[in-house]
Amino acid sequence: MGKSTLAIKGGKRVIPAGMQQKWPPVDDVDRQMVLASLEGKNHAFGPNCTAFEQEFAAWNGNPYAITTNSGTAALHMGVVACGCGTGDEIIVPAYSWSSSATCILHHSCIPVFVDIDFSTINIDVTKIERAITPRTKAIIVVHLHGLPVAMEPVLAIARKHKLKVIEDACQAHGATYKGRKVGTWGDCGAFSFNQNKCLCSGEGGMFVTNSEEMLNKARQLWSFGETATPTQKRDYHVYAMGWMYRNNDLTAAFGRSQLTKLDGFLKREIENAQVLTEQLRGVPGLILPMTPPDCGHNYYNYTIRFDMEALGHAHDASDYRYKLIAALQAEGLETGVWQSFVLPAMTVFQAKDGFGHGHPWSSPHAGPVNYDVSQYPQAQKHCDRHTGMTTPLRAPNGAELAMLVAEAIRKVMENADQV
Repeated sequence: MGKSTLAIKGGKRVIPAGMQQKWPPVDDVDRQMVLASLEGKNHAFGPNCTAFEQEFAAWNGNPYAITTNSGTAALHMGVVACGCGTGDEIIVPAYSWSSSATCILHHSCIPVFVDIDFSTINIDVTKIERAITPRTKAIIVVHLHGLPVAMEPVLAIARKHKLKVIEDACQAHGATYKGRKVGTWGDCGAFSFNQNKCLCSGEGGMFVTNSEEMLNKARQLWSFGETATPTQKRDYHVYAMGWMYRNNDLTAAFGRSQLTKLDGFLKREIENAQVLTEQLRGVPGLILPMTPPDCGHNYYNYTIRFDMEALGHAHDASDYRYKLIAALQAEGLETGVWQSFVLPAMTVFQAKDGFGHGHPWSSPHAGPVNYDVSQYPQAQKHCDRHTGMTTPLRAPNGAELAMLVAEAIRKVMENADQV
C-alpha cells in the first residue's frame, strides 16, 4: 500500500508505538523529596505543604497561596472568598470543565453562562455585561487550555458593576497577559496539579490571592470552618460552613520537586507547539489555535478544530469529527475530544436540581435563569469540531515527535476521503 494509505485502511502508522514518552518526567529530585516526606513525621498537612505554598506564591507572583487537594476545591474557595452566597449569580463561560461551574453550585450560587469567542475558545468578553443582573456578584474567567482571557476589559466591567473576578487558571500555569502571569489579575485564582496539568503532583491545587481578607475566608472553608490552620493552635470550633480541602505532605513534596522544573517544562511545550503550528500551516480543513498579541499561551492543550464547512460535513460535524479522530489515533497520535458537552447542556443545570427540591434555583433569593442551549452557538460549534492534544507536546518529548504529530495530521487531512 502507498505511503498515503491511512492506517485505518491498512497503511503504516506515522508515529511508532512507544515513541511518546510519559508525562510527567520523574527524576532523582522527585524521588529524594517524596522519600524524605515519607520518612518524615507528618504525612497530613506537613512542612512540605507550607513550603509549597510559599514557593508557588513566589513563582507566580502572589502574596498569598493555600495548597489544596484539587483545583476544584480552590475554585470553591474562590467563590467563598469573594463573599458569594445563596442565590447570588456568578458569570462563567458556557464551555469549560464542569468544575468551573459546579464550584458555583457548591456554595448555593447560580451559574449564569456566557457564550465563548470561537477564535480563542475563551469567554466572549463582549457578551459579559449583558449577562449582569442585580444579583450578579462575581465573574469566573477560565484561561482555557492555557490561553489567557483579556483581563483588562474584564476588570473594567467588574469595577463598573462592583463585581469580583475569580481566575480559573487550572490549565494556565505560567501563561501571561500583557507580560503578567495569570492568577495575579483577578481578586483570586485557582490552579490544578492533576495528572494532566503542566505542574503535576498527581492530584492537588492552589488557591492564590493578593488579599489577606480573602485568604482568611478561603482558609476557613478549606479547613472544616475553623479559624485556625493546622500549623496554629486550633480550638476545633466550627465558625462557618467548612470542608476538608487541605493537601497532604507527600503530594506537596512531589509538587515542590516538579515546580523546580516547571519553567523548563513550559519552555519545551511552547517550543514544540510552535514547531507543530509551523508544520500545519496551510493544511486543508484545519483551524489552528490562535494567540492574541497580548497573550502568552502555555499550550496545556493544543487544540485544533476541523473546518466542517470546507470539508463538506457541516451537517454531521460531530460524527465526522469522531471519524477523523479515529484516523488520527490509528496513526499513533494521542488525541481526543476534551469536553463533549457545553456546560449548560449538562443534566445538573438543565434539571436545576443541584441539592434536591430544586435548590439552589428554588431559593427565594434566586432569580429566573434560562439555560436554553441555543443561546451558546459558538460553544456548541467548538464542541462539535475540536480535538485536543495534551501529552504529545510535553517534556521530555521534543521537536522530533512534534514533527511526526504534524505528519500524522497532514496525512489524515490530505486523505480525508478515506475516512
